[in-house]
Amino acid sequence: MKPTRFETAIALIDKANTEDINTYQVFGIDYPKELLYSQRMTRKLLQFEPNASRALQIAARAQHICRWKIARDEYPMDRVGYLKWRETLKKMHAELTADILKQVGYDAEYIDRVTLLINKKFIKKNEESQMLEDTVCLVFLDYYFEEFAAKHPDEKVIDILQKTWKKMSAKGHEAALQLNFSDKNLSLIKQALEG
Repeated sequence: MKPTRFETAIALIDKANTEDINTYQVFGIDYPKELLYSQRMTRKLLQFEPNASRALQIAARAQHICRWKIARDEYPMDRVGYLKWRETLKKMHAELTADILKQVGYDAEYIDRVTLLINKKFIKKNEESQMLEDTVCLVFLDYYFEEFAAKHPDEKVIDILQKTWKKMSAKGHEAALQLNFSDKNLSLIKQALEG
């Protein structure tokens, strides 16, 4: 049976991400970092919102497509440099995804919808944009937070938790509090939420 446009788009996003030069180890196995991240995004989105639209699923899968191609150190290592880097990345992710969607036959209106989601426009105003942001935050909290917290002082961890919490919806908060955290990090989360 011939794969659908959606299946082909997902396969092409994955193919691009398998080229990641960075790896991330899980249970002793090295994975291309952004391929693993994109699969975690899909898994978390469908746990969080089982009826997520195909457009939202594509945006989640392509959230970090080819992220390694624009290194953080190409921009000043301050807040302004960080924000500029993030904006440039979003634009690249959206353009690469738009090219894939064109290639598999999606129309301009559909491509614009996915691009809008990847560019994180209208968070808090657009339901799908908010779902995507919640998913990004949940993936961070579930898969990367413990490692992040181990490398940074508590004050920085609390600050990041507060910023993450602000971006999330009430439904996202509820899902976040169901995740498993170490006792130390659970205590940091409580401090962040009380702050």
